[in-house]
Order: sequence, then structure tokens, then C-alpha cells
Amino acid sequence: MVDWQSLDTVFLDMDGTLLDLHFDNHFWLEHLPKRYAEFNRLSHQEAYDRVVPMIMAERGSLNWYCTDYWSERLAVDVTGLKAEVGDRIGYRPHVIEFLSAIRSQGLRSVIVTNCHPDPLDLKLERTGLADRVDAVVSSHEFGKPKEDRGFWKDLAVREPYHPAATLMVDDSFPVLESARDAGIAQCLAILAPDSQRPPNERHPDIPSIHHFDEVTAALLARAS
Repeated sequence: MVDWQSLDTVFLDMDGTLLDLHFDNHFWLEHLPKRYAEFNRLSHQEAYDRVVPMIMAERGSLNWYCTDYWSERLAVDVTGLKAEVGDRIGYRPHVIEFLSAIRSQGLRSVIVTNCHPDPLDLKLERTGLADRVDAVVSSHEFGKPKEDRGFWKDLAVREPYHPAATLMVDDSFPVLESARDAGIAQCLAILAPDSQRPPNERHPDIPSIHHFDEVTAALLARAS
């Protein structure tokens, strides 16, 4: 599934890969519409019908992930509202063990996320995740999301890597396809990003797992 022997770098998505996507899904689909309804004296359904289609229309673009964009467009403090439900931020199963295994095997680990810097800071503060990896990069630094092939060229300047010796792990198939098209040799999909929702369907061409315990033992056997 993964040729660990050939790797020197592991790129890791954050939301839905290392952290439970339940936080983000709950925020965008439940908490934000609820608070938007309160601010604008709407019913919850009216707010949902106004806000959620607006959000979905930006899917795959940098705006989809941009806290500043949504704060301005909806006239609410999105970062502040995220903090209200920050207790829902948490790791996915077996992540800490997996990150420790990466470090023990001498591989470089870099979080490569579309998360905006403001909620990124909130998540790092809540989880201590930055201490478990070598670097954290937000696509907002480059003005383009991971779905854009140009992102990977910019990333190579910020965090130089050898595509042939790099693994990208993500719960988004469009992101993994973009990474693969940009020359990254190995990709691995996460099928169970949200602990409160059913797993995603498998991709026909990209290896996938539900949780990291499926690959950690092979990673630890890399040096043997």
C-alpha cells in the first residue's frame, strides 16, 4: 500500500486526516447557521438555506477555506464562532502513534493544510499538534488551495522536497489527484475523516485506509 523504504518526506493534511472532521462539519453545517439565525432574527431553516448553499458554491476554491472571506461575506466573526465550539477539536484515532512512528523512522513530517491561519492557530493551540511534526504550512500563504497544481510548485520553494520520495496523506480525493498530477510519487486517502459520519467510498486508483493503525506497523518495520 505504501512503500515506506522509498520515502524521506510525509505530507499530511490536517482536518479529516489528523484531526476529526466532525469539528468542521459541525461548525459549518450546524453552529454557524444557528448563530447566523440569531444575529439576523431568522429561523434556523432560513439561515441554513441561506448560508449553506453559499458555502457549497465555493467548494474547492481558497474562499471555501478562508475565515476572513466568510467573516466579511456573512458579517460575523467566524474565528470567534469557531472558538465557541473549540471543545470539539480533537485527534482522529491512532494519529499520535502514527506521528511518533514517522519521527522514529527519521522521516520528515509536514502538515500541508488548506486551513486558514486563524482557525489553524486555534487547532494547534488545542491539540499541540505542531510539536508532533517538523513543519506546518497553510495554503493561504500561497494564495491558492491544494487542489491547484500550482500550489505544489510554491510548496517546493517553502518546503523543498523530492516528489519521488514523498507521500501525501489526505481525506480529499481532488487534493490527492492534484498532488499526484504534480509528481508526488505516493498518495494515501483517509476514508473515515468524520467520526460521526459513515466512511467515504474508495477511489479506484488511490490506496486508502480508514485509520492509521492499518499502516503504522509497516512503517515501524521500515528499518528492519
